[in-house]
Amino acid sequence: MSKGTTCKEAIQKWVETNNKEPGEVTDVYLGFQWPPIDKMDNSLAAFSKVEKLSLSTNMIEKIAGIGSLKNLKILSLGRNNIKTFSGLEAIGDHLEELWISYNLIEKLKGLNSLKALKVLYMSNNLVKDWNEFIRIQELKNLQDLLFAYNPICESLDQTMWRSQVIHKLPNLKKLDSIPIVHLTNDEE
Repeated sequence: MSKGTTCKEAIQKWVETNNKEPGEVTDVYLGFQWPPIDKMDNSLAAFSKVEKLSLSTNMIEKIAGIGSLKNLKILSLGRNNIKTFSGLEAIGDHLEELWISYNLIEKLKGLNSLKALKVLYMSNNLVKDWNEFIRIQELKNLQDLLFAYNPICESLDQTMWRSQVIHKLPNLKKLDSIPIVHLTNDEE
């Protein structure tokens, strides 16, 4: 198999294609590189003003190299080979959205470092244990959760799944792309 594209090479291609300086942009798409990016690294620091960074549809196994991205609000890592949330701690105070569906995540350890997280899209992963799911309760700002097609969801019917999650996450406004309607005391 051929060697993967490095982040430095992907950034160079991005500069050539977009004719912009990396340090001046707020929205960057480095997804679907060929050959795929297999490792994130510190060269991503070149995007010093980035607010939305997409590295989706590559072959990345570990999250790294984003600790200096102080403006990052949205990180898209869907369709990779990521197994853990390790590497996100340094951006936990300001990351608002994490799109990490279609990966290999089984355990939610480290998710609690994402204090500002409002949106978590992590469908089609490998979470099967309620003890892992309970870690999501530590995300006090979470409003939108996409969790469908994890083994834990498949173990219950759809109504039971929604009921369990809404009970555990009372601040949630949307679950699996469906708005949550909370009845007020007057409507009960």
